[in-house]
Amino acid sequence: MRSLDDIAEEYEFLEGDERYRLLIELGRELEPMPAALKTEATQVKGCSAAVWVYPTRVEETDKLHFLADSNAAITKGIVALVIAAVQDKPAAQVAETDIAALLEPFDLRNQLSSNRTQGVPNMIALIRETAGRIAAEG
Repeated sequence: MRSLDDIAEEYEFLEGDERYRLLIELGRELEPMPAALKTEATQVKGCSAAVWVYPTRVEETDKLHFLADSNAAITKGIVALVIAAVQDKPAAQVAETDIAALLEPFDLRNQLSSNRTQGVPNMIALIRETAGRIAAEG
């Protein structure tokens, strides 16, 4: 997975439809999420499209690795942006990360319709809450 900084650098030089294409490409690059993990428990509430996020702990570390998917191409790209901000980082760090601030350079609210971005705060909250719970477990 590309770093959020690398994605932002590329995104900055693109306009309109090219930005949509980049988001779709990012979604396609997400690691496949097994169908068995796409359950009500892993589904992000409040998204116009179906979105699933499943955190796993990297063996013998406190780092989190996220599997995620969506049934809509652009939404899947937005999911990939969110995941890029926290992928393979320590749970405590993920819990404290201001993911919304990291996504500000992408200006998603003005680039996409509101129904495409309405679930982003819920996805961020789910990721941070889960990371906080895992960090507390030690």
